Amino acid sequence: MRKKSVLLIVVVFTFLMASGFNGIVTSIVNAEEAKISGKEIMERVYNRDEGDGRASTLKMVLINKHGSQRVRKIRQFNKSFDNVEKKIMFFLSPQDVRGTSFMNWSYQDGRNDSQWIYLPALRKVKRISAENKSDYFMGSDFTYDDMGDRKLEEDKHQLLRKEEIDGEIFYVVESIPVKEDYIYSKTISWVLKDKWIGLKKEFYDQQGNLLKELKVNEYQEVDGILTIIKSEMENLQNSHRTQIILSDIKYNPGLDANKFTERNMKLGL
Repeated sequence: MRKKSVLLIVVVFTFLMASGFNGIVTSIVNAEEAKISGKEIMERVYNRDEGDGRASTLKMVLINKHGSQRVRKIRQFNKSFDNVEKKIMFFLSPQDVRGTSFMNWSYQDGRNDSQWIYLPALRKVKRISAENKSDYFMGSDFTYDDMGDRKLEEDKHQLLRKEEIDGEIFYVVESIPVKEDYIYSKTISWVLKDKWIGLKKEFYDQQGNLLKELKVNEYQEVDGILTIIKSEMENLQNSHRTQIILSDIKYNPGLDANKFTERNMKLGL
């Protein structure tokens, strides 16, 4: 009797599959997927595993509209300490920027980021004020604000659509700042489905015109963590570009708090 019951279940299931039950299951899955919001997508991007800390070498290539290049080599470190994400960068070359350092502290309690820059010629650590956050960092196409950590709650996120690019599905999310005086009127991000990594981002100026575009050209797993290796920020209004290439990447290198101080900015590596 039990064998007949099992056989009946198998027959019924086979019939349902042949009758389009598989399509019904797919529809249910698609319906669940359709419920995801822009905020939930950006939360997954924001909370994606990036390890407890990281050390890496960064090659920064500045390219003007004529194609002329300036190359800068940087060593950088970051780690989280009691809800504060700390990052420090040391410029190694060329000679005119060697010894320059930059530090950023991002707070998880809602406070604005704290930022400092050390210029060897002045022998002084300067704190970056809120008024200077829109200035461009060391001649690159990244502002000081870009170098910090944009909190999720600082923007309203809306899922615009899904796009298929090179066989992969992307969520396209528009983020509009809560405060109207922010340096960008909005940003639009292309987030890779299931991997929750942003591979493209558009920045619009305060007049609503497209100002910059950030593209990720290569990413890979390092120590089991999905890591952006090559990216490029392009200012579409002045045809200037900044390429970023990471190497010598090591996660969880055992950094301590003394690494992230004004004193260490002066001392260097």
